[in-house]
Amino acid sequence: MKVLGFLGQVTRGLLLALAWTLPATATVGNFASRDDVQAFIGDMKLRHDFDAAELAALFGGIHPLPTVLKAIAPPTDPGRRSWKAYRARFIESKRLKAGLGFWQRHRQTLHEATTRYGVPEEVIVAIIGIETLYGHNTGRFGTLAALATLAFDYPPRAELFRKELEELLLLAREQGRSPLDYRGSFAGALGLPQFLPSSARQWAVDFDGDGAIDLGASPADAIGSVARFLREHGWQTGEMVTTRIELAADGNPQSLLDEGIRPVRLPADMPAILSAGAVAKPAALIDLVTPATTTEYWLGYQNFYVLTRYNRSSFYAMTVHQFAEALKVAYQQDIADAGSRTTAQKVGGSRTAATQQPHHSKAKAARPCRARRATGGGATHRAPRSVSGGCVRA
Repeated sequence: MKVLGFLGQVTRGLLLALAWTLPATATVGNFASRDDVQAFIGDMKLRHDFDAAELAALFGGIHPLPTVLKAIAPPTDPGRRSWKAYRARFIESKRLKAGLGFWQRHRQTLHEATTRYGVPEEVIVAIIGIETLYGHNTGRFGTLAALATLAFDYPPRAELFRKELEELLLLAREQGRSPLDYRGSFAGALGLPQFLPSSARQWAVDFDGDGAIDLGASPADAIGSVARFLREHGWQTGEMVTTRIELAADGNPQSLLDEGIRPVRLPADMPAILSAGAVAKPAALIDLVTPATTTEYWLGYQNFYVLTRYNRSSFYAMTVHQFAEALKVAYQQDIADAGSRTTAQKVGGSRTAATQQPHHSKAKAARPCRARRATGGGATHRAPRSVSGGCVRA
């Protein structure tokens, strides 16, 4: 009887979970015939002067997406979070190589974004790499259908996604596009930086200057938009992001962890930690937990907090920071290696010329010299054009 009782509880729990994530209307028909959608259409007409018939036609052409509900549902067996496992998903050789290529192709645009917004180039590159692997994984879902599914068939966050559905319709109207044109993640995130529609409307910029914002097709717009987002959320140019620290011998960090991720205390006011070497600026205590491994403790300053505004996870923010550091080291090494190769080529060329000089008379040497001078003013010796931003798109 105990076994049967246990199985009955499990079955009832599964049915309740199913009812919670997949309402009866979630896989039946299109959206237009539903009362909640009709109410939403009426609200959009009232507050934003949309044409109700046009909206009804749009919603009549899309259906709920069960795959979206499956993707957003909490795992049935979440287990324990692992910092090292999370980090390894993103900081690896393939993404690092792709990041270096992206940085080299768009170095001028990245430099201009850093100059304008004060956000380091490597941080911008790291975010775009973690979000979409530089545009390779921007999402395959129709954004209108995905957001409608979450807005009307996912009660836990329906309010958030109805707001994003509203923002998508406004964004499409502002950009002169059909709402059906947008594709992205299951949660409605768009383009290389994976901005939700509300973020796209508020923070995205036309950084390539072509008169339109396109986070999917313009790396320059994505670069400028990421930089602007971080600056507007409080990025402090030239300031620290994190410092690793150790706990005091008898330190209990729990009360500091319970205070959250916003930096409010000076390290000297955190008796549970050894603050030697820490920057004397407001910080929060961050714990990075890996099962069966000693927990890492860090101080997160204002710039760390800003990274959590992009994705509200300390794992995410630390991964961006550490990936950015790895990218910077690799990029600087590439520059140094390129400089060494150039120097070696110049030295080799000089030695070759010196070796060949005795075999030619002065009169014979004068003619090739003039030819070289004439060539020197041509396209062969011009500085290469920037391949970032608008040049790539051309």
